[in-house]
Amino acid sequence: MLEGVKLDRSSLVARIRRHHPRFLKLRTLMLGCTAGEGHLATSKYLSPAVVAGTLAQGIVAQAHALGTQMIVLKEFPRGDRRDLACFEREGFGRAPSMPMTTLDIDYRSFDDYMQNALSAKTRRDLRKKLRAADSSDLKMTVTDNAASFIDELYPLYLQTYERSNFHFEKLTKDYFRRLGCEMSDKTRFFIWYRGNTLIAFALCMVESDEIFAEYLGLDYDFALDLHLYHYISRDVISWAMTHGYKRFRSSGLNYDPKLHLRHQLDPIDLYVRLVSPAANRIMRLMLPWIVPVRYDATLPKFSDYHQIW
Repeated sequence: MLEGVKLDRSSLVARIRRHHPRFLKLRTLMLGCTAGEGHLATSKYLSPAVVAGTLAQGIVAQAHALGTQMIVLKEFPRGDRRDLACFEREGFGRAPSMPMTTLDIDYRSFDDYMQNALSAKTRRDLRKKLRAADSSDLKMTVTDNAASFIDELYPLYLQTYERSNFHFEKLTKDYFRRLGCEMSDKTRFFIWYRGNTLIAFALCMVESDEIFAEYLGLDYDFALDLHLYHYISRDVISWAMTHGYKRFRSSGLNYDPKLHLRHQLDPIDLYVRLVSPAANRIMRLMLPWIVPVRYDATLPKFSDYHQIW
């Protein structure tokens, strides 16, 4: 139940779990995608609302049959709220997950975007940060399959994962390897070298005129001094503009630089229910107060913050 929170070893929950390892850990039935957004199936003969209604009516019985205590619909887009309202009528609570963000990149170049979209102060700060990496002679390559680099990429992903204050899905080395092998038409790995040393990568997915930034891996021996996050953002967006993409969408977290770069929030929702009706009534009251978005200091500064609720 506390999957999205990085627990300090001295916290009350951590101390309890030393003696009761299963405290606040429930066997869970999850609907959605293990890594990324969930989406409802649709076809010419089947609407998303019909799919959602069928799931909502049968899912509690399925959870009973599987011996699970909690049901979670993971990270469905804000646009699905009307279709998924049937779950709320079946006792599910809806709460925001850490929102994605979206940025209009329909500009001639990154310089054009900076000049027309960013404030003068942000432009000065960004150029200063980019100079640090530009002076280090970094080289970028783009590939749809990183299988041959996986032993170098994966430790960088783990470095970034472990530094995060919030831990969600932890991807495996095989996940990155299989993406390029099975979805090469959608997958783009951006890889940066300093000399012969691979120091950063960004995994992106492409669909229509949108590019989705999904996961980063950074070598923290260099990342902070070289402001690699900003450098990577500049290079990926520049590449996307050159290849005709119009929107840049990014996964959650790192909201402060996104705020200054003029991203807008792209809300995604969790729907949660405990199988026990009595426990579920209590959980629904608690749910809005235990989601991490409640305590992120940057999110309320976005002009469209209200939409995540």
